[in-house]
Amino acid sequence: MELPELTILSRQMTKETAGKRISRVEVANPKCLNTPLEQFEKTVVGKAIRSVESRGKWLFIKLGSDHVLLFNPGMGADVIHFKPNDKLGEKYHIKFTLNDRTGFTVRVWWFCYLHLMQADKLGEHKLTARLGIIPLGKQFTVDYFKRLLNKKKGNIKSFLLDQKNLAGIGNVYIQDILFNAKLHPKRTISSLTDTEIEALYRSIKSVLNESIKLGGLAYEKDFYGKKGGYGAEQFRIAYKPGKPCPVCRTTIQKIKTGST
Repeated sequence: MELPELTILSRQMTKETAGKRISRVEVANPKCLNTPLEQFEKTVVGKAIRSVESRGKWLFIKLGSDHVLLFNPGMGADVIHFKPNDKLGEKYHIKFTLNDRTGFTVRVWWFCYLHLMQADKLGEHKLTARLGIIPLGKQFTVDYFKRLLNKKKGNIKSFLLDQKNLAGIGNVYIQDILFNAKLHPKRTISSLTDTEIEALYRSIKSVLNESIKLGGLAYEKDFYGKKGGYGAEQFRIAYKPGKPCPVCRTTIQKIKTGST
């Protein structure tokens, strides 16, 4: 899951859970927690969910006025809402039941993080404290983006994938973002002109917003179990090695850039 999918999920979760209290929680693998399971249950049960916000590849679930649940789906997860008497999937790893008997289950593909933090100590959470801004937020202006890139070294792809710079862009969307901006992933940041930076800025917002509009990736599920509509037809060059470029018809080639 990347920014579009978690943005959609956070909106739907807020709609269905805000104002309701947690009556029960089940965690099959306590290794995903940052506190002992007994302490985790004791703290969260009885608390009201105030809101669910996405930041990059994380969900921030605000509990009451003093705690926040930080959820990261890792390689991916199905976070599915349920109502009373709904038949639940047999395989899920986390389950939250709310006071009106609704709730949600979490089935992770590989591993996840579900960390409980005091609201006034979020700055001490090492995995989220240094996250960059969301590239769809109000703060993300073209001038901010230019300042962010100023005097930076390395290639542009690695920079955009670093969550400390911008939170939420991953390997799924980065390829078309760069292609639409007419930038090679190995282009050095220092070589970019203002015009190219402006094109990249527009491309970031365009690709991410289009995915949100279509409900996220076609192989990801939203809070209601519905798959998104952003798939092969929307990808221009991503995951299409060997096929013709949509612009010049040259064969698309897969290259390695650093570790990605």
